[in-house]
Amino acid sequence: MQYFYILIVTLFISGCNISNGVNVQKVTDLQKVSQDVQTYTKGIDTGYISTLQNYKYHYFKPWNIEKIQAPLAEAMWAYKVFTPQKSYGENLQKIDQSFFDAMLDNSNFSEYASLNKPALTLKHLNLRAFPTQRPLLRDPKLAGEGFPFDYLQNSTIAANKPILVSHYSKDRAWVFVESSFAHGWVNSNDIVYLSSKEREIWQQVTQVFFTKDNVPLYDSKNNFLFKSHIGMMLPLIDTNETDNIVLSVSKYANNRAYFHRSILSKEVTHQGILKFNAKNIDIIINELQKVNYGWGGMYGQRDCSSTMRDFFAPFGVWLPRNSYTQSRVGRVIALDKMSDKEKIAAIKKYGVAFRTLLYKKGHIVLYAGTLNDKVIVFQNLWGIKTLKYNKAGRFIIGRPIFSTLEVGENLRYYDKSASLLSNLKSMNIITF
Repeated sequence: MQYFYILIVTLFISGCNISNGVNVQKVTDLQKVSQDVQTYTKGIDTGYISTLQNYKYHYFKPWNIEKIQAPLAEAMWAYKVFTPQKSYGENLQKIDQSFFDAMLDNSNFSEYASLNKPALTLKHLNLRAFPTQRPLLRDPKLAGEGFPFDYLQNSTIAANKPILVSHYSKDRAWVFVESSFAHGWVNSNDIVYLSSKEREIWQQVTQVFFTKDNVPLYDSKNNFLFKSHIGMMLPLIDTNETDNIVLSVSKYANNRAYFHRSILSKEVTHQGILKFNAKNIDIIINELQKVNYGWGGMYGQRDCSSTMRDFFAPFGVWLPRNSYTQSRVGRVIALDKMSDKEKIAAIKKYGVAFRTLLYKKGHIVLYAGTLNDKVIVFQNLWGIKTLKYNKAGRFIIGRPIFSTLEVGENLRYYDKSASLLSNLKSMNIITF
């Protein structure tokens, strides 16, 4: 009887393993490919790969243009793409037409580009395609859909970043804004307007870059203001042996700016851009590895393209928002007509470690060099596509990793047709 009981339990556990299939397996790359950035950065000492002037030009662009540059049709893209037939809400039920009608009405696009007023973000903000925090999902039953893929999430903007305000929603709870890299809706209470003189001074003084996320900034009375994000710059007011004192902003009545002196350790900030060397690359990659995958930067995390943006920012390299436009920066080499063997040879021949992006449709990764003669990349990856009995699935990774170009190939139900290597379209070396 005891033997029979043990046998039943064993079969039950085995059955669970079989039914879960791919989910009980492990990705070989995460065990055999070093996740320590120092493995790949030895000997890198390039010096500066960009200039502060170049980065500032893009960073402050919203303050130096006369009107919103995105055409109205581009600002309204989401209304053309999303319909009730394929859209699901937070309750995983289909969204009806009344939601879209209400969003379009409140968007107040008849006032588009009527304000064109420079402003500053007050905290880390979600940049939305509709003026709402409600999500819009595709069919949650499909692999790679549902949570966390809220298609109304365009991107995020860090605190105290320049923006240009197009106009208010009808209820004035939202403003449509353009940042240096994306546009969309943010809460109107989370911005502040600056005068032309304030903006001029802000841009002219020495800039301090953050080398660490989530450092809290306080005012002189120790009131919390916001947290840091790699890629942010703040004006330097003063400095001493251990600290940089920077200008930060909150607001008071009538959307007027209130300026503060925030004290920050030199261990988490740097005056001007960083040199592109092993020490600094290690610092930034180690910080990027602390977050999980976040679609459109949601929940204070990063997706594949925002990981690339924020990696290059402290070195003075500005990248556009999405993976395709990032793949067009610098020297571009087409890979789409090559065999897998030819792609690997080209990457090894032309790729420059930590300065080369590899692109496939919808995804972008950073070339980190070779290890044991295999091409290694750094990427922020949601999951690996699987195919079990002709049904698509995902093996979830959900974080930044170092991997080969065939990450997940050991999985039982690995979808070979979705391989990163076989789907690579181009490589581009970041050069200035």
